[in-house]
Amino acid sequence: MLEMLYLCHKIVALDSITHCPLGLIIQNDMKKKRLWMFVIVALAIMATASAQSKREAVRERIDSVLRKNYERGSFDTLYIQRPERRLTLKIRGNLSGNYVHAKEKVEDTELTAKLKTDTRATVSVNANYMGLAAGIAVNPARLSGKNKDWEFNLNAYGNRFGIEGVYQQSKTLSGDITEASGTYHLDKGYLQMATVIITGYYAFNYRHFSYPAALTQSYIQKRSAGSWLAGFSYQGGSIKTTDDAPEELGHARIYAGYFAIGGGYGYNFVAKKWLFHLSAQPNLIIVKNNNIKMNGEKRKEKYHFPEAMVNNRAAVVYNINPRYFVGSTVVVNASLFGDQHHYTHQVKWNARAFVGMRL
Repeated sequence: MLEMLYLCHKIVALDSITHCPLGLIIQNDMKKKRLWMFVIVALAIMATASAQSKREAVRERIDSVLRKNYERGSFDTLYIQRPERRLTLKIRGNLSGNYVHAKEKVEDTELTAKLKTDTRATVSVNANYMGLAAGIAVNPARLSGKNKDWEFNLNAYGNRFGIEGVYQQSKTLSGDITEASGTYHLDKGYLQMATVIITGYYAFNYRHFSYPAALTQSYIQKRSAGSWLAGFSYQGGSIKTTDDAPEELGHARIYAGYFAIGGGYGYNFVAKKWLFHLSAQPNLIIVKNNNIKMNGEKRKEKYHFPEAMVNNRAAVVYNINPRYFVGSTVVVNASLFGDQHHYTHQVKWNARAFVGMRL
């Protein structure tokens, strides 16, 4: 039997099967197929295990870096602490808008404008895992085509440092312009506004006072505390007429660019499960680049001391229990430029209400 099997293998290798029993050939071929199938399956299992091991190592490495950053920080745990659970989920309702009040006096002609954008409403879902945050927002009015304004917000709040950034593009700016001959109403679509605002702060009492406890809930303020603040503000943007504007309005563009530095004060008041926050940060404008272009004629605006930008923040947070919380926040960036004859007062605001849970 062994000799016959050996002979069959030799014959198969020589591609001659005329003298080899068919059953032995089939049996031998089936064994080979099973062997190769076993090898392939084993290799696939080993490759999968290796890939899973690598993914697990990468995940553990990322988790370790985030954990070190999350737990790192110089703060007094009698006043501030991290939540016990590291993943925070929030559903937020957001409202935002922009208001502009301007006055211009040329010789004996005085012109005032009171304009505002439509209130922008969005619903967003946010996740924060040990300081790494992501979110997505939906604007129902934009989806339906009723409001084509859009806005991008980027906020990073820390106990010691923090920065806020917002960019807004709007075609819903409308309102009234008043001059000696009467009042003229500007409809939506006649003007287009683009604005960028960047603000930053430094909290001196960062060991006891926490901005993120009020604004992002990534910390918990356990006792009342306040802090003096230092910071800066930058604002740039333009308002210009669109192709839809009537001819009698002419072609106009207002450009504004400012940089300011200053300081202020913030306070977190804790009452059992409640946290109330209020802060104000006035900044004095030190760099200004404003100009107005009307029907091809350009004129630069002068600097009138003092001109200022003020960053205001308020928040209310109620911790239902260690896992669930609700609250609201308001951020207002106000600016005042010019003198009694030539001035621009602009207010950019954002209000949020939220429900959150920690996992």
